[in-house]
Amino acid sequence: MKAVHSHGRADYIGILGSVLCIIHCILVPALALGSSVATHNHAHVGLISLDYLFILINGIAVYYATRDHRSLGVRVLLWGALAVFAVSLIFEGRHQVFAWLGYVGSCLLIVGHLINLYICQIAPRLKFRTR
Repeated sequence: MKAVHSHGRADYIGILGSVLCIIHCILVPALALGSSVATHNHAHVGLISLDYLFILINGIAVYYATRDHRSLGVRVLLWGALAVFAVSLIFEGRHQVFAWLGYVGSCLLIVGHLINLYICQIAPRLKFRTR
């Protein structure tokens, strides 16, 4: 059976990127607690923060998941979640509320991609199943 949703990989990449970001945001401060790294909130790869890498990965995933999507609700959810996610990571050092918004944005991205997978892959198969 041919896949109904040709951009399913984008949803899986978006879910993986958001989950990895949540794990990163929980583990790095916990591991840094009590060490000399405790003054730095996030690890850096060269000059590029992992935060920006997560924003880039999730941005690409949202673009490919929504570029041909007919559902305005799914597009608004995914792009809105990406906006919350990106803004919160960029301004995370300014106030604690942005750290919490980062978790909200990540969770919304995961939920949005799961809804998109359901709408594009699972629901059409259930609809056309013979009895």
